[in-house]
Amino acid sequence: MDSAYLNTHTAMTTQTSMLHVRVDDETKDLATEALASMGLTVSDAVRLFLRRIVAEQAFPLELKVPNAATRAAIDESRALMAARRARFTSPHALFDDLEKKRGE
Repeated sequence: MDSAYLNTHTAMTTQTSMLHVRVDDETKDLATEALASMGLTVSDAVRLFLRRIVAEQAFPLELKVPNAATRAAIDESRALMAARRARFTSPHALFDDLEKKRGE
């Protein structure tokens, strides 16, 4: 099933259903904490999980909590977007930074 179909189908679908899942309290609490660190709720994760199964017709890959470097990049990206500015002022500056990092 392609993503265009899913987007159209999802946009046209206005009725939702309640899904009840039983899980022990410790698992729920630990999962809620891990998902929150990824910016997701348990409901978001379940919806994402089910949509990926539909789209891929397979069990989706595992999502993980970002490491410190990834989290810093995400935070920097969000700050740049909020400020509506770019990290680099020119392509030349971008390539200079890439070369510098390559030498580290």
